[in-house]
Amino acid sequence: MQNDDVWLVVPLYNEATVIAEVVQQARATFPHVVCVDDGSRDGSAEAAERAGAAVVRHPVNLGQGAALQTGFDYALSDPAMRYVVTYDADGQHQVRDVEVMVERIRHGDVQVVFGSRFLDERTEASTMKRLVLRAAVAYTNLTTGTRLTDAHNGLRVLHRDVVERLDITQNRMAHASEIVAQIGAMRFDGAKVAYAEEPVHILYTDYSKAKGQSLWNAVNILAELIWR
Repeated sequence: MQNDDVWLVVPLYNEATVIAEVVQQARATFPHVVCVDDGSRDGSAEAAERAGAAVVRHPVNLGQGAALQTGFDYALSDPAMRYVVTYDADGQHQVRDVEVMVERIRHGDVQVVFGSRFLDERTEASTMKRLVLRAAVAYTNLTTGTRLTDAHNGLRVLHRDVVERLDITQNRMAHASEIVAQIGAMRFDGAKVAYAEEPVHILYTDYSKAKGQSLWNAVNILAELIWR
């Protein structure tokens, strides 16, 4: 089966109105999707299951970092899994971008592919959001020894060897920088983990903006980085 070695890991929290469509669209290309329901109160888990996703539940809300770690552990239980994709539940990510990123990592010369909304002009983000995110990227690059253009993009493709070594402890928004830091510090056979970026389209819908994700997520990321 095509892409049978890929698992999409989807942190899920109160997205009942959109998660079924997100899962259905993803599974048309990537059959293995696990949604980690992080204490939702709106029927998100049931909607994801009806759409064909595997669902793992947190009884209380622990945060996106914790949800990703749970999803990684679930995906690792499949011995056929070679790649994990981290994928948002709110419809902002595009399946076509995932296809391109998976194709990139299959070449075998990198172990991680990060999505970047700043490598082309498809993503329509406000000037303030871009400034805040670029400040967060500059901080992350400075403190992790990596060189990325969009360190806090939730769309990533990770080789199994990398997933096995990740140990996310930052449960809230700062988990993205922690992932980058751990990858930046990893070595395989004495060599640093190779990574690449691919341009992706983050679709800021009326739905995601209504949830406060147009700007405040970026501000929260920067605040958590400074606090950490």
